[in-house]
Formats: sequence, structure tokens, C-alpha cells
Amino acid sequence: MSDALPQPEFSREISLRQIVGHPLDLEASEAERAALARRFAISAVESLTARVSLDRHGERVAVEGALQADIVQPCAVSGEDFPVHIEEEIALRFVPEGSIHPSLEEGEEIEIELEQDDLDEIEYAGDSFDVGEAIAQTLALAIDPYAEGPNADATREKAGIKSDDAPSGPLAEALGAALKKG
Repeated sequence: MSDALPQPEFSREISLRQIVGHPLDLEASEAERAALARRFAISAVESLTARVSLDRHGERVAVEGALQADIVQPCAVSGEDFPVHIEEEIALRFVPEGSIHPSLEEGEEIEIELEQDDLDEIEYAGDSFDVGEAIAQTLALAIDPYAEGPNADATREKAGIKSDDAPSGPLAEALGAALKKG
């Protein structure tokens, strides 16, 4: 039995020495997209591309850019697959392992207020980091798990659901009638 972490589905290791200041264009292969779809529990990742710039400040690397993806996911109401186009900004910073909140001791609570310009920080070990995995995580956060497809309203109507915000159906009607009597 191994405790090793699984390999990322969309891995693009970048060495600190490779950072030269020009934008990086990344595209997921068919196999990588299929693996990401399984990981995110969606039907398909039809495309995933990203363009990012890397700005190195010592051992810290700011990554900014955008990703575009076309996915197919099940409707939260009907369960039917429908296509979704995602465009998401990427703004994060890779920092050396152990450099996030160095004053925080185990068990001690800390309150941090982030400013609009503060970037999410991801720790890395050694002299390289995985920008592909960071892009995959950004995509995962952009997927709406409660997205509704084009047939959601028809499915609700067929099931007798009048609205999502109020209880309905025979039990709710019986309870409402009992409360009116009381």
C-alpha cells in the first residue's frame, strides 16, 4: 500500500530557471481532458486551454492569465447533460514550501484579511512547480455544481415542483391545512 499522491491529470511542471518572461500557452490533451472529467465528476471536458504569464520575484512566482474550457455536465435538476463554456481569470502566486504564514504556530488561530490585489498562494518544494495542476484547480472551482440545463423548468413542472424556495406537494399542503385549523 502506497501513500504517494496520485499524479495530476494536467501536469505542467515549470522550473524556476525556465521563466523567461513570455506568456505560456497550455492545452490539455484528449486523455488529460477525460481524466479531468472523471476527477470533477462531470460528463466531459471538451477543451481546456490557458494563457498565463509568469513573473518571478526571487523564489516567488506570480501567475496571471485566463483559462477557457468547454465542458459537458449534468443538470442539477434533470440530470441531463448540457454544454457549458467557462472563461476564468487566473491570478495566483507560487511560494516556497513553508513560507505561507511563517508566524503561525500549530494550534494558534490567525485572522487574515485579504485585499483585492492579494493572490492565492500555492506552496512548492524544490526548484519547480506545477502550473497545470493550478489551472486544473481553477477550472474545478469555476464549475457550478448546481448548474441547471435547458430542461430544468420542464422537469420541475413534471415533478410538480412550483418553486425551489417554498415547500410544495401533498405533505406541504396537508401541513399548511393543519396549521390554518390550529
